[in-house]
Amino acid sequence: MELIENEKFENIDFQIDGFKTGEFENCSFLNCNFHGVDISNSIFVDSEFMDCNLSLIKTHKVVFRDVRFKGCKMVGILFETCNEYGLTVGFDHCILDNSSFYGTKLKSIQFHHSSLKEVDFTHTDLSSSIFSHCDFLNAVFENTNLEKADLVSSFQYIIDADKNKLKKSRHSREGVLGLLHKYDIIIG
Repeated sequence: MELIENEKFENIDFQIDGFKTGEFENCSFLNCNFHGVDISNSIFVDSEFMDCNLSLIKTHKVVFRDVRFKGCKMVGILFETCNEYGLTVGFDHCILDNSSFYGTKLKSIQFHHSSLKEVDFTHTDLSSSIFSHCDFLNAVFENTNLEKADLVSSFQYIIDADKNKLKKSRHSREGVLGLLHKYDIIIG
């Protein structure tokens, strides 16, 4: 596998130009199109993706270690197929709708101003994570560890407190309604 270090990839359409599996260290991907591209078995370390379209990428055994995504469209990604020992990521102003983190360990992950609509967080460890201004419309939480997670500024989530770990998680007054949803009560 080729090692690529300190490279900047800008305005590349990997659907047309093709993507070569490699190990990318301290690399930047700016305004690149990966839509539907197979990046399986690649390794990304201390790298960033900015304003890229990564929707529907194939991520079998991909390592994302200390990788930042900013302003990226990332619809329909199955993060559970990534290498579980190399998944340390952060998201800022990203669209992750219809993606899945099923069974992943993402302790202390940070999501800022991101859309997480219909994302599957079943069996995911999100303890001590920060969700700042995130939209969780129809996101799935089941057997999810949200202990010490901060959801104070996030919205539209429905989380069953009986089916998830929520000890010391932080919520806004409005957000608490998402924890009481199953009781079909009216709070006025």
